[in-house]
Amino acid sequence: MSTDTPDPRDAPDPGPGEAVACTRLTYSFGETTAVDALDLTVREGEVFGLLGPNGAGKTTAIRCVTTLLPVSAGLVRVFGHDAAKDRMAVRRLLGYVPQQLSADSGLTGRENVALFARVFDVPRRERAARVAEALAAVDLADAADRLAGTYSGGMVRRLELAQALVSAPRLLILDEPTIGLDPIARTGVWDHINAVRAATGMTVLVTTHYMDEADQYCDRVGLMHRGRIRALGTPGELRRGLAERRGTDTEPTLEDVFRDIAGSGLDDNTAGGFRDVRSTRRTARRVG
Repeated sequence: MSTDTPDPRDAPDPGPGEAVACTRLTYSFGETTAVDALDLTVREGEVFGLLGPNGAGKTTAIRCVTTLLPVSAGLVRVFGHDAAKDRMAVRRLLGYVPQQLSADSGLTGRENVALFARVFDVPRRERAARVAEALAAVDLADAADRLAGTYSGGMVRRLELAQALVSAPRLLILDEPTIGLDPIARTGVWDHINAVRAATGMTVLVTTHYMDEADQYCDRVGLMHRGRIRALGTPGELRRGLAERRGTDTEPTLEDVFRDIAGSGLDDNTAGGFRDVRSTRRTARRVG
């Protein structure tokens, strides 16, 4: 390794209060670099929004944090655990709601959550109570014994949130959790996320293309483009920073900041491809 490129494994241990610490995280698909020497810290207890255009590397980075992709270069720590060396320890700390639908329409809501309780190794003697608690937390107790295939889009997303919460995670990771939902259903999902967060103090890492959601619900946001964080701060800090750069007294929106950092987002060299677009559209159709 070149002396100009420090080994990320020589980095100091994460400081107190750090839920996620990525140091020079790099991941490539063939010749395409999706995540490029990413440095990112998520503080314990905060809601952190990872924003960026399609193909910016957000989902790839999240899959490295969740251990769904191997950390081939760089370092990822989750509450101090090395995601490459201590994968099971990391997984026990996580709840994950992916872009793609994970609920089974042929099972009841209760059966779906119970399945995840087994997957996340919730002790057998605690499963029934934990499943009931997770369903109650997202206001699905009354619909728990209906087939998930009869649920509305907003109910399906809340069911998937219950699946992620059944293991009582310290870190909840949400990849486009409200994709395809109407504004009322989106607000409902966030109300339940915030209620659980207030009760448990869990950390939330979320990706979203809805700038109003990021502005309203995220304590800090990182704007990612071409595999790296290009801007980082509270939504207010980023909006005021753009106003200063433009020399205007009118504060721009977070969407203005997004456009300023990422441009059109229609770059031909981004990592997102046909399969990503097809998958996202399929999810939006099913929950919509």
